[in-house]
Amino acid sequence: MRNRNPNKLYFRIGEVSRLAGIKPYVLRFWETEFPTIEPKKSGTGHRLYRRKDVELVLEIKRLLYDKRYTIEGARKFLEEKGQQDKRAEPAAERTQSILFQESIPGLEDLRRELREILDLLK
Repeated sequence: MRNRNPNKLYFRIGEVSRLAGIKPYVLRFWETEFPTIEPKKSGTGHRLYRRKDVELVLEIKRLLYDKRYTIEGARKFLEEKGQQDKRAEPAAERTQSILFQESIPGLEDLRRELREILDLLK
């Protein structure tokens, strides 16, 4: 499913509905039933979905259409999954902090050069 997502930061409702194979009104209804779908609004009022929103929509569709969950059942499943993910985060954060503690050769030089460029642009 993730391979179908174009490499973009934001998607409009029409794009998300095409990717998921559902009508836009279904997507708007799911926003009311699943508070974790949180599209941002553009200056013109258009819904802008992030990649995580699109992936969540695809997961909801799988649960409702393929697995035959009710909306309430899908909501509970996703809440439990979210709680499990939060319990796993501290270990991931420790691993990430270990990875980024190491000094990468040339990183300080790169940072210094970027700061100089930023100063020139001011």
